Amino acid sequence: MNAASPAPRRVRVRAPELVGKGGWLNTGGKDLRLADFRGRVLILDFWTFCCINCLHVLDELRELEEKHRDTVVIVGVHSPKFAHEAEHRAVVDAVERYGVEHPVLDDPELATWKQYAVRAWPTLVVIDPEGYVVAQHAGEGHAHAIERLVEELEAEHAAKGTLRRGDGPYVAPGSEPTVLRFPGKALALPNGNLLVSDTTRHQLVELEEDGETVVRRIGSGARGFVDGGAEEAGFSEPQGLALLDGGAVVVADTVNHALRRVDLATGAVGTLAGTGRQWWRGSPTSGPAREIDLSSPWDVALFGGKVWIAMAGVHQLWAYDPEAGTVEVTAGTTNEGLVDGPGPEAWFAQPSGLAATGDRLWLADSETSALRWVDPDGSVHTAVGTGLFDFGHRDGAAGQALLQHPLGVTALPDGSVAVSDTYNHALRRYDPATGEVTTLATDLREPSDAVLVGDDIVVVESARHRLIRLRLPEEAVRMESVAHRTRRAATDVTPGAVRLDVIFQAPGGQKLDASHGPATRLLVSATPPELLLAGEGAGTDLSRRVELNPAVPEGVLHVSAMAASCDDDPATEFPACHVHQQDWGVPVRLIEGGADRLPLVLAGMDA
Repeated sequence: MNAASPAPRRVRVRAPELVGKGGWLNTGGKDLRLADFRGRVLILDFWTFCCINCLHVLDELRELEEKHRDTVVIVGVHSPKFAHEAEHRAVVDAVERYGVEHPVLDDPELATWKQYAVRAWPTLVVIDPEGYVVAQHAGEGHAHAIERLVEELEAEHAAKGTLRRGDGPYVAPGSEPTVLRFPGKALALPNGNLLVSDTTRHQLVELEEDGETVVRRIGSGARGFVDGGAEEAGFSEPQGLALLDGGAVVVADTVNHALRRVDLATGAVGTLAGTGRQWWRGSPTSGPAREIDLSSPWDVALFGGKVWIAMAGVHQLWAYDPEAGTVEVTAGTTNEGLVDGPGPEAWFAQPSGLAATGDRLWLADSETSALRWVDPDGSVHTAVGTGLFDFGHRDGAAGQALLQHPLGVTALPDGSVAVSDTYNHALRRYDPATGEVTTLATDLREPSDAVLVGDDIVVVESARHRLIRLRLPEEAVRMESVAHRTRRAATDVTPGAVRLDVIFQAPGGQKLDASHGPATRLLVSATPPELLLAGEGAGTDLSRRVELNPAVPEGVLHVSAMAASCDDDPATEFPACHVHQQDWGVPVRLIEGGADRLPLVLAGMDA
């Protein structure tokens, strides 16, 4: 009789305690310690929710998690890269958004990250049933190796009597009954309705023009990769949408690594590209679309007769040719970073939003917090952004402006673009004509996309589970004289001295916040510049005397105002703060007897 094989010898290091200032999620409110996992194989998944590779690992672990549910506990240790990711509410949202079904430790100060000497996202650490670290893996694609290790540990510790089977500590959180749940992208349909990717529910939802009333749902609502009618078809976290032709929509079915086609008349769903498997280095990058693996396609746009794909999972742009039924790489090396130049030499970092105009394909390159574009010849350029680790919220000249992990971009009628600046909770605007970046709206909870509807822009406010309609500032929809658009009537004002008053009243329960500098800001300029004899420039008072040049009979006053307000409850330790900002372009006509006061309402009423 053969003797049993000896247990493998491994280097074992005592696992440090699990500590995170944000506390525990998915545990029913219970705080856990390392000792609570004694007797189980513990896998620590160090992740951050901006990171596409981290999301891939979440998907890789699902099968292992289910197969070894009575012996293995996975704990996500959320370790933020961006400032927004250190917000506890954002982590709570991300755990629901991505269907995380295991305990999560919110570690905003990277305390546990440092204790385990982690240096990259994602990193997986395996701890044996006696509390010793036995393996660490950085990156994705390790699920198979970890499962083998788990099986070895199960056998070894079952023989030693140190394995404990049973239910894990996961407690499912509750979910609010909202019409949408973490919607991703939106599309205006030919019939005037809006189609939305209801990402967390694995469906598409058609809404009436009001953006609220449900017309129909497409997809069963269960995660899957199933073609068929509207009720049985399956998606997995769908994102981008684009009109393929008058009667069909192409869908970036992100976690299925596929492009899907939806027949608008019937709701039937088919597959255009992808196998359902994730692309890995060495796999083909061109060929018949149904035979080529894709990697987390996040958005799609029709440009130059092809469907361009923001292939977030490999930091590239691909294209699907509807006529030939093929796919190919169009730009990017798979290296993650920000490098411009010819398409094959360019570097991207998780491209996540696309918008096409006649001569440019705009893209939101999320991990570099950048706005970039592709010319018809395939060359890549950067408008805003400098690299992987520079981010923030700063307007002004594009060379110094900052975004924070934008996910969407929308072409505006005047040639400028709106950027869904996701982690800044803002809608930003870049004007190629001036090279300036401005802020159109703030206090938007994780906006991920926007679509034009007339003179309004409808924003996908993902973390508030809704669409919200905003009126575009006048200059954002200003058209050249050749365009077919009704011009606003000019405001008659007197030549000479005019009082400009921006009215702002803090919302109920809030007050002006000057804790980080002046609470208000006013910027005034004019087209043509000669219109203003005095009063041009920036200041902190929302009222200003301007002097208009009698020699210039008409023009446009450009006024930008900002006011910051915070909750006015002394009992609130961390009051919520908001920035209110608006840009106006006011056509004026100078006539004797015209108004000597020009009121502009930012918030409140003009008394």
